[in-house]
Amino acid sequence: MDSRPETQKHIDHVRGLLREAALALKERAEGHDRSKLESPEVEVFDEVTPKLHGLTYGSPEYKQALKEMSPALEHHYGENRHHPEHFKGGVSGMNLIDLLEALCDWKAATLRHKDGSIVTSLKHNAERFGISDQLLAILKNTVSDLGWD
Repeated sequence: MDSRPETQKHIDHVRGLLREAALALKERAEGHDRSKLESPEVEVFDEVTPKLHGLTYGSPEYKQALKEMSPALEHHYGENRHHPEHFKGGVSGMNLIDLLEALCDWKAATLRHKDGSIVTSLKHNAERFGISDQLLAILKNTVSDLGWD
């Protein structure tokens, strides 16, 4: 028996499924954080974003800035499922597409801070969101494989 036709069928199925996942990621990329561009978020982000540039992620000053943004952030988290706060169960309510968008968001956020580091950010987020050691290792592996560290 020649297994190649059956193997090729399997390969084609996997390709199709990966394309579906890639399309979902593309849609996330196009819609990422759109709610920040409109009220009730834009006014708060206009005021607080400049302050965040000089702050260290996770510092007391950073946490205070988040408190100042509380109403806008509550709306933002409710509108954007790449934030663990969107889900009652936090990270455990997310799917892989959500997590990948979150990881990209966290990496991009490090670029806003003079001392930003995705490795440090992952440590803070693991504590903040109760990310398991196994998931943290997967996120770190992804960062490393993409050359983001």
